[in-house]
Amino acid sequence: MPAIRPGGAEDLAAIAAIQAASPEAAQWKATDYLACRLLVATGDAGVVGFLAARSVAADEVEILNLAVKPEFRRRGVARDLIAALLREYQGTFFLEVRESNQPAQCCYKSLGFQVVTRRPDYYQGPPDAAIVMKFHSC
Repeated sequence: MPAIRPGGAEDLAAIAAIQAASPEAAQWKATDYLACRLLVATGDAGVVGFLAARSVAADEVEILNLAVKPEFRRRGVARDLIAALLREYQGTFFLEVRESNQPAQCCYKSLGFQVVTRRPDYYQGPPDAAIVMKFHSC
């Protein structure tokens, strides 16, 4: 089970590598994550996943990106990152996920996220629609 901690500048190379190995994830400049709430999952292999989010209102958070090293997927890393974020904030959480990324959608749904809408042609490289999902915590 990975440890979840705040991410920092020392994690950016690992985050960039995870993102590059995750074409289904948004492809941001790693340094941009320093302006976000950045969480990393770490273990014996170093940083194995990350989550970037931002507060957009007093009771609303947007998950901007979430990616896990391919060899650590389906081990609960993404679930642990999301759970850590959900413990930090109360209110409504939003995210977009590629329509073609069914494993991620299943993970989010298992955590209680619900589909809100579909945004056609939202992603590029490769082109894909976005599924907007929402979760409300008490």
